[in-house]
Amino acid sequence: MENQSKQTVIEFLTSVKAVDLEKIGQLLSPEVNWSQPGSNEISGLKRSQQEVFEMVGKMFEISGNTLQLDDYHSISLNGNRVACLLHWMAEKPSGEKLDVYNIDIYAVEHGKICNVEIFSADQVQEDGFWTS
Repeated sequence: MENQSKQTVIEFLTSVKAVDLEKIGQLLSPEVNWSQPGSNEISGLKRSQQEVFEMVGKMFEISGNTLQLDDYHSISLNGNRVACLLHWMAEKPSGEKLDVYNIDIYAVEHGKICNVEIFSADQVQEDGFWTS
């Protein structure tokens, strides 16, 4: 189970880096719960794949389509849960930059990501950036 969960998350993160929306959709459960921290336009609990894609669309809109997963590290396992360190970068048309690390925890069931918890290393930076 742990190896399958790890492989699913690696495939997901590889797809996020490549912005392969079709593959991302295949790896997220339709009923995924996604907890996005902070107090900004993308914060809050998303309760479906559709709501997650709407959030991501808003992120690309705010960032002028520059949002990118720069890298991910330290894949750690606990049963069907996988934690990893992600580095995100973006730049608004105004020149404002996002350069932040997050710790994401993914839960995987039946080969699909069913729950995601995001922890930001700099929530103040994210709250400022994700407000249009």
